[in-house]
Amino acid sequence: MIIDGSCGTEMRVIGLMSGTSYDAIDAAAADLRLDGDQLVLTPLGMLSQPYPDDVLRELAGLLPPASTTVEQVCRLDTGIGQAFARVAQQAVEQLSGGYAELIVSHGQTVFHWVDDGQVRGTLQLGQPAWIAEATGTTVVSDLRSRDVAAGGQGAPLVSIADVLWLRGRPGVPIALNLGGIANITVVDGDPVAFDTGPANALIDAVVTELTVGRLGFDADGVMAGRGQVHSELLERLLAEPYYALPAPKSTGKELFNLAYLARMMEGLPEIPADDVVATVTALTARTVADAVRRHGGTEVIASGGGIRNPALMQLLAAELDGVPVRTTDDLGLPSAAKEALAFAVLGFLTVHGLGGTVPSCTGARHSSVLGSITPGLGGVPQISADVRPPASLLIESAPH
Repeated sequence: MIIDGSCGTEMRVIGLMSGTSYDAIDAAAADLRLDGDQLVLTPLGMLSQPYPDDVLRELAGLLPPASTTVEQVCRLDTGIGQAFARVAQQAVEQLSGGYAELIVSHGQTVFHWVDDGQVRGTLQLGQPAWIAEATGTTVVSDLRSRDVAAGGQGAPLVSIADVLWLRGRPGVPIALNLGGIANITVVDGDPVAFDTGPANALIDAVVTELTVGRLGFDADGVMAGRGQVHSELLERLLAEPYYALPAPKSTGKELFNLAYLARMMEGLPEIPADDVVATVTALTARTVADAVRRHGGTEVIASGGGIRNPALMQLLAAELDGVPVRTTDDLGLPSAAKEALAFAVLGFLTVHGLGGTVPSCTGARHSSVLGSITPGLGGVPQISADVRPPASLLIESAPH
């Protein structure tokens, strides 16, 4: 059992994350401290665990465009919360030496309500009380809703970590996350961040459907590599109005799902499975590259599951034609842990009473202190009031 108590501006924090691909729950531990106006993050490791089969089935059956009931939502909120709690316990013991002052849980996004370009609400399931009860540790959760209430998109929330980390690099660095949905943060002047469109969302859905569930994703980009891009289908997909909307903007599987793709394929002759996969992979590469070019990006620093797809990365490099594409690992930030670590940063800012958003990135009227706090057994950590917002983020290697 882990009991949190008083602490200053240095904390051991665990971030929990499951993205729009919902393939696993990621946990990353880090020591975080404020050193003047610099936030110093020392990664302590990560682990990843799949959802239990029953929770995964319920989750897959609930997500858009499926319909659901309040009973199913309640059951899933509990099931996801319990799954996150088990991963949190494991992370405390295996990654952080048996203790943590704070756990930050993103939960699982099941709906992102966008109406005429404006986000009206967002729903992440995974009741944090299960995490607090299992670990005894204070939990920060529901991090997106406050930004939505302030007029923002509630996404991409990791943009503040990107800005703090990459600010000061030469040119116009762009952080790219290739999760279920692709998003970028443009670190230049007033930073900009937005969802560019689908990354793995359509690729995974197509592969699962066309292999009748035998495969859940295009491992090593094999299917895309074998296939040929279907030019007419790609043209139809690129005509999606979302791509022309100005930033800030956000999207999700509410739009980019299998039913959407089926509508785009209506009237076309039968397309071989590998060609469909190749086409939606090319769609991701093109729409990301278009966004990078539009904002004058001089380098792309990528993370997310999509970086493990060689076909996607090769297409992206070809589309960007000379703009360097590297991973966050190259700059000392473990790519597999990046989003979970970014949420650890957001929770750290929250308990210090500091804003966790960049208004020019999310479109909010102002920066907000994010999330809701579920106290641990020792109550909420007591924080010194003498703190100021960080101006930069330094990734520091853990001592061996």
